[in-house]
Amino acid sequence: MPRRFFRKFAFKRHQLSEQWFMTPFRHLLHDHRLWGIRRRTVVPAFAIGLFISFLPIPGHMLTAALSALAFRVNIPVAALATWASNPVTMGPMYFLAYKVGQTLLDSPLQEFQFAMSWDWVTHTFLTIWQPMLLGCFILGSLAALVGYIVLDLFWRSSIANYKARKRDGRRGDES
Repeated sequence: MPRRFFRKFAFKRHQLSEQWFMTPFRHLLHDHRLWGIRRRTVVPAFAIGLFISFLPIPGHMLTAALSALAFRVNIPVAALATWASNPVTMGPMYFLAYKVGQTLLDSPLQEFQFAMSWDWVTHTFLTIWQPMLLGCFILGSLAALVGYIVLDLFWRSSIANYKARKRDGRRGDES
């Protein structure tokens, strides 16, 4: 089941390698681990994407793709997993991260509102960066760990169910 689900979204690496902008990376695209739909490459890629989605940096998808390339795991899954952070979820994620960091550092609470603007980064972020980054790192690590465990268990149970159905099907044929 998970393999069939992820295969729907899989990129065709030969089509991607033919694109002009991929010329410098063509030699890297032949590694089957970067594109294959296997538990050992998809599950860690999902965790990497979740971790990166909590970081308050621009370019989540590019960062996830480069990290997946470095760790030799599935690039598309890592890039798509960063969509856990989107314009709807960014505000609550970063506010919760700030609250976690502020609690752990025991720093005074500062009121702020999240806004995706350069002015917010240059003024508000400079006053809250320490608790927010600590909270982002902790929540990102926690999300990656939970995502890894849940997807791995789901994948393993799906394989076990598939094998059990196949085994039961063979027993029915023998009767």
